[in-house]
Amino acid sequence: MTDTRLAPVRRADRNPALESDAARVAFWESQAERLDWERRWDTAHTFDRPRSIGTPDDPQFTIPRIEWFAGGRLNAAANCLDRHVSAGRGDKVALHFEGEPGDRRDYTYAELLAEVSRAAHALESLGVGPGDRVVVYLPVIPETIIITLACARIGAVHSLVFGGFSAEALKFRVEDTGAKVLVTSDGQFRRGKAVAVKANADTACSGDNAIEHVLVVARTSDGAGSANSPAADSDSAEDAPDIPWTPGRDIWWHEALAAQPATHTPQAFDAEHPLFIIYTSGTTGQPKGLVHTTGGYLVQTAYTHALLFDLVDDELANVNDPERVESCVHWCTADLAWVTAHTYEIYGPLLNGITQVIYEGTPAHPHPGRHFEIIERYGVTNYYTAPTLIRSHIGNFPDGLPDTWDVSSLRLLGTVGESINPEAWRWFRREVGKDVLPIVDTWWQSETGSTIMSPRPHDAAFDPASAEAPKPGCATRAVPGLSARVVDEDGNDSPTDEQGYVVVDGIGPSMARTVWGNPQRYLDSYWKAFGERGWFFSGDGGKRDADGDITLLGRVDDVINVSGHRLSTIEMESALITHPDVIEAGAAPIADPLTGQAAVAFVVLTEHGRGKPAAVIEAELRAHVAHEIGPIARPKRIVAVPAVPKTRSGKIMRRLLTQLSEGTPLGDTTSLQNESAVAQIARIVGHPAATAEAH
Repeated sequence: MTDTRLAPVRRADRNPALESDAARVAFWESQAERLDWERRWDTAHTFDRPRSIGTPDDPQFTIPRIEWFAGGRLNAAANCLDRHVSAGRGDKVALHFEGEPGDRRDYTYAELLAEVSRAAHALESLGVGPGDRVVVYLPVIPETIIITLACARIGAVHSLVFGGFSAEALKFRVEDTGAKVLVTSDGQFRRGKAVAVKANADTACSGDNAIEHVLVVARTSDGAGSANSPAADSDSAEDAPDIPWTPGRDIWWHEALAAQPATHTPQAFDAEHPLFIIYTSGTTGQPKGLVHTTGGYLVQTAYTHALLFDLVDDELANVNDPERVESCVHWCTADLAWVTAHTYEIYGPLLNGITQVIYEGTPAHPHPGRHFEIIERYGVTNYYTAPTLIRSHIGNFPDGLPDTWDVSSLRLLGTVGESINPEAWRWFRREVGKDVLPIVDTWWQSETGSTIMSPRPHDAAFDPASAEAPKPGCATRAVPGLSARVVDEDGNDSPTDEQGYVVVDGIGPSMARTVWGNPQRYLDSYWKAFGERGWFFSGDGGKRDADGDITLLGRVDDVINVSGHRLSTIEMESALITHPDVIEAGAAPIADPLTGQAAVAFVVLTEHGRGKPAAVIEAELRAHVAHEIGPIARPKRIVAVPAVPKTRSGKIMRRLLTQLSEGTPLGDTTSLQNESAVAQIARIVGHPAATAEAH
């Protein structure tokens, strides 16, 4: 592979000028100049950290208040599209789209602006205005980006939902947001098949909700004559009889946009106006709807995308290098509903005016090299993907990546979603990066909105003469304007190379402001532990080495990270208990060589359930969880047990479930109210503790 990288970026490298709070705020004010503002902000940053208002016996705290660039007014969609077109770059390709069946569409910035304008008019014609919520349940297709930007253009709040989630999971989000409009498709392509989706949308709208209209994108059917569908032409909804339809509520996307003008005047909104709600699993039941606002999110997104994906020649620069922008073809492989895609597949690339690729399908259809075929076809320069997908590549190409596809256009690799294991990191750099390309191993969360820590492109660690970086899989250090540390439960810095809690002690503008409809949960989840110091608790564990670089070690709470998708153990247990044969359930994470973590569940069955063969009840329950939450949440294994281990306060000891499943030494069991349950489970799963007890 030819070294196609541009000149190295000048490093800030823990610039002392950014160590104070005032310097960090000034830095972000400088980065805010990247955007077009109708009105400049009055106050750059306000942070009212939680204050104790309780007693030692009854600790209570005030809800934190975070604001960035308050009083400033701007429009997110105009910053992504209009300003590039006005600058004479309307003919530049914004999106290369490839569908799983092989259909392809390109959109220039001018064409994308026209489609977003039509969609904005269509939403307004349906009565959607500033502050109204729109839930989007679509696959990775251009319409998903178009409707997202149309919402931002008119000040509506969008909430994107993964197309693989069940009707029940979608229903919760429709009801929790109080959405006025749901945008879905007739179907979507998965692994070579057209899968119906509209029925899920109808189920989601069947309860107590505020839905007035359902916009339906024709993707897999004739779709009343959609020119964008791979299917044949048709003239009306009646020509697609298999698609459930509610007259007066349901509207075909292309019909809604057809009569709309291709120009739309955007309205500016306050920087703290809500931009989107994204749901993330929590440890106490239902998913949390994190609220991100407009100005701060866009500022940090634009900067971190430019920094980490090689668009600047100086870490502290607030403008991009034109040559880097012009030559960049960016591909973030995440589903558009995940925060990764919000930041580095929708807003980041378009804010920075580059070309990007979006791909609808699975990476191994119709052959395991589909991703590399796409890289060759579009000349991709940045390939940003998940460790799970890298491990899939390793499984598909055990003898190394063949030279079937020309991937010499690549100049930067990236990983996201979970900690990457060193073996996968080395394979990625050796086989895809040809021992030349850097890897940005980014650490951040739905809550932080954009990257907190990552190696830099062309960092000194990536010496082309070296076979590997000295710290594969290490997130290294915070980007300029931010700060992170590893501490113990008392907030003291953890000793070198000892595991502790990862906190963000210098927050940035893209931090989530609250949990939708539940500010107390926002406090309890993220700020109660260290909020009085002004520190955001990430819920991740990590360790700091002698150089001050941080390696992430995964969740310290009860969340299972499957391929970068955070799934609540309690949500999974709640789904299992709704099955008539289940009395009680406990779910826990186990290590998995492909997905990083997988779920294992232990269930206490009714007499009827105990009468079924083990394989039958396991298959039923796995399918039940997939139905209730989605296929991604399906446990890898379900084990029937007499009881699950609980503490005296009634909390399931999930740590022990993991240890029992993995066959690792058991931790302390003295706090259990039913210690005998551990021995019973050990015998069932063949844990060494059972053998030791027998002897």
